[in-house]
Amino acid sequence: MEEAKSIKLSDEMVLDKIYFIRNQKVMLDSDLAKLYGVETKALKQAVKRNIDRFPEDFMFELSGQEFEILRSQIVTSSWGGVRYMPMAFTEYGVLMLSSVLNSQKAIQINIQIMRVFARIRKAFTDTTELKLAIEGLKKKTENDSKNIELVFKYLDELLEKREKPAPRKSIGYKV
Repeated sequence: MEEAKSIKLSDEMVLDKIYFIRNQKVMLDSDLAKLYGVETKALKQAVKRNIDRFPEDFMFELSGQEFEILRSQIVTSSWGGVRYMPMAFTEYGVLMLSSVLNSQKAIQINIQIMRVFARIRKAFTDTTELKLAIEGLKKKTENDSKNIELVFKYLDELLEKREKPAPRKSIGYKV
């Protein structure tokens, strides 16, 4: 048990294993198996024995086309020939894996992975808030620039009136 507590993954190690497939952040079965210290085959068997715990939004199998695209992105592929398409686990699926793989190491690794996913979500939220603030400033400056243009227009009109004063009516008797 002491050994399991000392397991420490770097954020970069986990981030390198997170892919964006079907508009979701996912981790592949082979990468998770390496992190957990089990064979990919054992991980897949555990998932298949508990398939009810892994609905489509927790885990899905890659299509042949998705697999080829992914393999072309990973230059140093350690995949040989595969008989079955890789399983992709969303954040929820990775969390569910800790209940399927009952080892202390799997639990500790899962905790670290969940923390990385949480940091990604927070960074995304912070970025979104920043974008909204920038949009607000843009709108404000657009309004301000319109108001400044209006002020300059009025100033131009005032200066024009000063340069060309309208003839004044004389007061008094006309001779």
